[in-house]
Amino acid sequence: MNHRSLPGELHDDDGRSSAAPPPHLRPQRRPCWPRLSGLLAAAALAALGCSAGSGGQPASTASQPSAMTPAQIAARATPAVVTIRGDGSLGAGFLVREDGWIATNYHVIAGISDLKVVLWDQSEHPVLEVLAFDEDRDLAIVRIHAPRRLPLLSLGDSRAVRPGDPVVAIGHPLGLADTVSNGLVSAVRVVDPALTLLQISAPIAPGSSGGPLFNERGEVIGVAAAVATQGQNLNFGVPADYLKKLLVHPDPVPLSTFAAETADDEQALPAVKRAVPHHRLAVLRGCTEGDLLVLARTMDGAIQVGSPLYNQGDFASCYHIYEGASFDMERRLGPACRGPKQALAEGRRKAARLDDNAAQAWAMRDAFDGLLDVILRKVNGDAG
Repeated sequence: MNHRSLPGELHDDDGRSSAAPPPHLRPQRRPCWPRLSGLLAAAALAALGCSAGSGGQPASTASQPSAMTPAQIAARATPAVVTIRGDGSLGAGFLVREDGWIATNYHVIAGISDLKVVLWDQSEHPVLEVLAFDEDRDLAIVRIHAPRRLPLLSLGDSRAVRPGDPVVAIGHPLGLADTVSNGLVSAVRVVDPALTLLQISAPIAPGSSGGPLFNERGEVIGVAAAVATQGQNLNFGVPADYLKKLLVHPDPVPLSTFAAETADDEQALPAVKRAVPHHRLAVLRGCTEGDLLVLARTMDGAIQVGSPLYNQGDFASCYHIYEGASFDMERRLGPACRGPKQALAEGRRKAARLDDNAAQAWAMRDAFDGLLDVILRKVNGDAG
């Protein structure tokens, strides 16, 4: 466990300091998997039969409370599930204390100095401090100023989880808030003596990382994580028992200090001034729900592939992935979905006028982010 404090003074709820450059000059980063990536890859290989290691606890003979349906779990738990947004980061989390303590993944918050938590009532609250984190297990606890007593989720006994147990996940895949999915615990993977993971069949997409996983009694038995390897999409949860240990020994540090200490500094990337277009909802006129799903999934998938290449300095490959994805979307969209087609074509025209691959990649990314923003506003019921 990497449970440690970072140098710096604590800040109260009324203000925080940050030496980060302004957002329009800061290269946008998507969260990368920290050291846990290697451990998740090992678990994924185990799931594919490439290594050994699986375990679980014997069934309990004690009487258990009656099982709940996924709909009942969602109705009770959704008010305690939150969205966590930052510069280039989108994830989920859930309240573990009514005074504003929120559990999420480490990779959702690492290196980001300005994080906002969106509660179920759509109110936004800045993250004030990181109370505890465990980089090796991809867990973190952050705090917001609670405007009132907030609903919270109870943690179950993840040691009692067995393969075949039902599991329910609530998160925000691709920014689609409060999405509920259900499945089974496929396996309990012992990755190494210090880490066990829950492999689950309930789908997890980008944006759901950090969300809760529930047993049939509505107790949180894991924190959602996801990894793709060897062409397989394998979904994992970090057992809730690891989270309980963090709750016992909080060690607060200001978010600005945590971000500075955990920021990626492997390569200095070119400064870029963003020019994300702001579309009115009318741009989506004529687009079906299927069209919107094609747009959201294709753009997010392209960003997931292209962003790491960009961060490695391969600007040309990133640009060509974005450009190819835009052509693919235009081909797959319905004939009446003209606004997004025009927006994508305009992004390509803007990129073609530039002679720098990094700037071309950002021109396409601006086009993507403009469309993702308007789709999110439509899903959230915005009027304009």
